[in-house]
Amino acid sequence: MADQPFQYAIVRVVPRVERGECLNAGVIVLCRPRRYLAAKVGLDQGRLAALAPDVDPATIESHLAAIERIARGDPDAGPIAALGQGERFHWLVAPSSTVIQPSEVHTGLCADPAAELEHLFERLVR
Repeated sequence: MADQPFQYAIVRVVPRVERGECLNAGVIVLCRPRRYLAAKVGLDQGRLAALAPDVDPATIESHLAAIERIARGDPDAGPIAALGQGERFHWLVAPSSTVIQPSEVHTGLCADPAAELEHLFERLVR
């Protein structure tokens, strides 16, 4: 299988936006040639508690789960999930000043976008 271009962004949790401290909590990958869009998220509750002990991790986790659902086009995830893959990706990676923020978009080449998502998640989030 030949390498194809892909784009990805890191999902960051910024519990105190005014302080700018963040922790990586997920990765979103789009590979247009393979018609692949997916996100993988995972919140390290211990690290969140160290940054912001008064923030409810369940609230953060529900918002992170919505990112996965929107990326895969889950019909129960609302109108954004009904958009095409490219539109969903651009919506998910749009700059935000909220508690959950995407990084800038990065690019690369890969033969298997699902394996690349796992690799990026392990390297950048775990």
